[in-house]
Amino acid sequence: MSDDPTPDPTLSRLSAALGDLPKRGLPPVEKWDPPYCGMIDIRIAADGTWHHNGSPIRREKLVKLFATILRREPDGRVVLVTPVESVGITVEDAAFVAVEMAVDGEGEGRRISFRTNVDDLVSVDSEHALRFEQGPDGALKPYLHVRRGLWALVTRALTYDLVDLAEERVIDGRPWLGLWAGGTFHTIAPAEAA
Repeated sequence: MSDDPTPDPTLSRLSAALGDLPKRGLPPVEKWDPPYCGMIDIRIAADGTWHHNGSPIRREKLVKLFATILRREPDGRVVLVTPVESVGITVEDAAFVAVEMAVDGEGEGRRISFRTNVDDLVSVDSEHALRFEQGPDGALKPYLHVRRGLWALVTRALTYDLVDLAEERVIDGRPWLGLWAGGTFHTIAPAEAA
């Protein structure tokens, strides 16, 4: 959002629709079925920065508020949803970025928790899995499932910390490199490929 004092009608309309929501916890967006009103010019850049009309949204509270009403639709679109409307936005990579990590324990009893760039606190488990992909440059890109089919890209620095926790385990007769967290073994890559 630019520093222009004139309020943007789209952002104002979305903010107003959210004004009556309870202030605790996440809104129940999975229960809402408003009409889809098309795309709006909001983009979440690969680094997690939110943009509107090409400019970064500088109001952190507004970004955090909008992050609570994100939802991935069955067709893959990411939308901001209120009780009265749903609008599509552009997400370059992941909806969130995992920026801080805490590790407790070892092996099968290890617990790993992350804080995202919008202050979600997520503990890795079977519902909040880690997945690992190879980027176009060949680099390892880990993602954390946050909620509603939305993922957080784990920062490069934290990626190194995760790889330091990796161990080998045989799954279905094949050795895999991965790590334990939340009672689940999260695979990184076949051991022979690592």
